[in-house]
Amino acid sequence: MANLLATKPLKVVLDEVHETGEHSLRRALGPTNLITLGIGAIIGTGIFVITGTATAEHAGPAIIFSFIFAAVGCVFAGLCYAEFASMIPVAGSAYTYGYATLGEIFAWIIGWDLVLEYAFGAATVASGWSGYFISLLGDFGIKLPASISGTRWDEFIYYRNHWEPVKLVMPKLQAAGIDPGSLPHAHGAFNLLGFLAIVLTTIILIIGIKESANFNSGIVIVKVCVLIVFIIIGGNYLLKHSGLMAQNWHPFIPPNAGHFGEFGFTGILRAAGIIFFAYIGFDAVSTAAQEAKNPEKDMPIGILGSLVICTILYIAVAAVLTGLVPYKTLDVRDPLAVGIDATGVRWGSLLVKIGALMGLSSTIVVMLLGQSRVFFSMSRDGLLPRMFSNVHPRFRTPWISSLTVGTFVAVLAASLPINVLDEMVSIGTLLAFVIVCAGVWVLRRRNPGLPRPFKTPMVPLVPILGILISFSMMASLTGITWIRLAVWLVLGMVIYFFYGRHHSRVQQSALEPRR
Repeated sequence: MANLLATKPLKVVLDEVHETGEHSLRRALGPTNLITLGIGAIIGTGIFVITGTATAEHAGPAIIFSFIFAAVGCVFAGLCYAEFASMIPVAGSAYTYGYATLGEIFAWIIGWDLVLEYAFGAATVASGWSGYFISLLGDFGIKLPASISGTRWDEFIYYRNHWEPVKLVMPKLQAAGIDPGSLPHAHGAFNLLGFLAIVLTTIILIIGIKESANFNSGIVIVKVCVLIVFIIIGGNYLLKHSGLMAQNWHPFIPPNAGHFGEFGFTGILRAAGIIFFAYIGFDAVSTAAQEAKNPEKDMPIGILGSLVICTILYIAVAAVLTGLVPYKTLDVRDPLAVGIDATGVRWGSLLVKIGALMGLSSTIVVMLLGQSRVFFSMSRDGLLPRMFSNVHPRFRTPWISSLTVGTFVAVLAASLPINVLDEMVSIGTLLAFVIVCAGVWVLRRRNPGLPRPFKTPMVPLVPILGILISFSMMASLTGITWIRLAVWLVLGMVIYFFYGRHHSRVQQSALEPRR
């Protein structure tokens, strides 16, 4: 059991920081790149899709409080990530932090768990990207057959000479008084657009980290501008119609419907757990630590800066959105388009769809980047085959890792329903937060004198709060999600005990003195 808890010596970890040459990752990212990487990962499916459902079914206009509560929980974890990322600026994120503090078995668990956050997260976002792109194509009269528009779990209805997703077309049918049963139905077979989105992103990541970061920075600027335009247009409309916000915000906290999570205070909490997905991604900045120019200074800026910027944008968007339309009408896949349609600005819906595509595209970039870097670190430690740490001599990127991850994620995006994917992402991410918070606390007790360019304040209070809030959000998820997590971790344990443990560089080093 002692070998399973063997830690990777910090000296070895820090020596990897200073490696140079064609087999090391290129340090090319400054603070702006890191902040945009964080924003690129955070702003995506959460704000463009999930906000509507959480508002309509759980919190009402008080969704603003839900965003604040979820952000506070993320800040505790973000402060812990910032300390680790500045102190141990290597690729691998929570996996590396766990290896240096809690031991190899915990490092393996978190590394395997991060697949749920990054790989499944990218697949989830690709599914959302596909839906917005299909909608955008429809605006230009381009209609795709149902068979390549979604997975076999996605249902479509033939309406006005083309196939539309059931959730998207139902409000139109209800408004027109049309019985859905009177129209042809079909199921998808292969989400071709989601598949192609992952393939294209993988190619970009293989070409180079600087090129990937510049691509990400460009589309992050576009999607942030779209959100700002939404706020300006909607805010200006509300100023001209002062009574509209008062009407739609009454009551601001709808009374509880008699069940936990259906409005009232418990609804705010339930909505916070749901829109937690909207904050997933700020921790992905830490996976690029080994490619940052000045990680000790810039990593905390990237992690906390992206989290603060996105929180401000989320609150402003939620306030404008719930002021423009009654909250009960927002249970749709494109809530921001519904909100801006209420202003009468014709080009607004098109702008929001383009912004959503930009937002989801940048999220895919960061998620795939994070997953390939975690595999890179695990491979260097011997827990995964050596090929995953091969660096391309020209592009200086872990190209085999990126290619393998991209292929796996593309198949996921084309085959699995989005609701299964997003729940797995949430529970995987929360478990990572728990381990990182615990790691900061443990390392403070074991090695209080280590140089820490950024120090998490109020330890152990902040880590404890981060652990408690993350566990409470995990507890709110469904039982089947916990079962899937258990099965996934058992599969990971099989791989570890049959391969990783026998090839671990740390384990081999521990045995050397006995020979």
